[in-house]
Amino acid sequence: MLLDTLRRLFVFVLLCLAQALVFNRIQLFHCATPLVYVYFIIAFPRRYPRWALLLWGFFMGLGVDMFSDTPGLAATSLTLIALLQPMLIELFLPRDADDDVRSAAATLGWGNFTALTSLLVLIYCLVFFTIEAFSFANWLYWLECIGGSFLLTCILILTFESVRK
Repeated sequence: MLLDTLRRLFVFVLLCLAQALVFNRIQLFHCATPLVYVYFIIAFPRRYPRWALLLWGFFMGLGVDMFSDTPGLAATSLTLIALLQPMLIELFLPRDADDDVRSAAATLGWGNFTALTSLLVLIYCLVFFTIEAFSFANWLYWLECIGGSFLLTCILILTFESVRK
């Protein structure tokens, strides 16, 4: 248990720093930013305690918010994703899967993992950019931010998943 917590803490710090120092600097067409820290919540195992998943999601979002100058946006959106992940993973797992199976392409298959990732990232981008805009006055820019960030994030998460063993 301690080893698992230390590994998650290492990944937590690594993704927070990567987002703050590298990925926040990438803006394609002034609207698409990769939000790779969502992968942290997607990769949690099936029967991980919900309260712990919510805490991990909130603190990951809070860490990203502190480094990104987005007060509360990432924390709110990532906490919602942490709330939905256990319910949505059940839709994509085989019925006879173990209780502690991890959300990964090796266990779900590439199709199911891509669908789960796409669904969670789309919900995340919708919530994040809707709260950020707080208005639909410039709805075309809002849609460009959601679509571009969704595509970039999904491509990067699937790339990370293919590299990971």
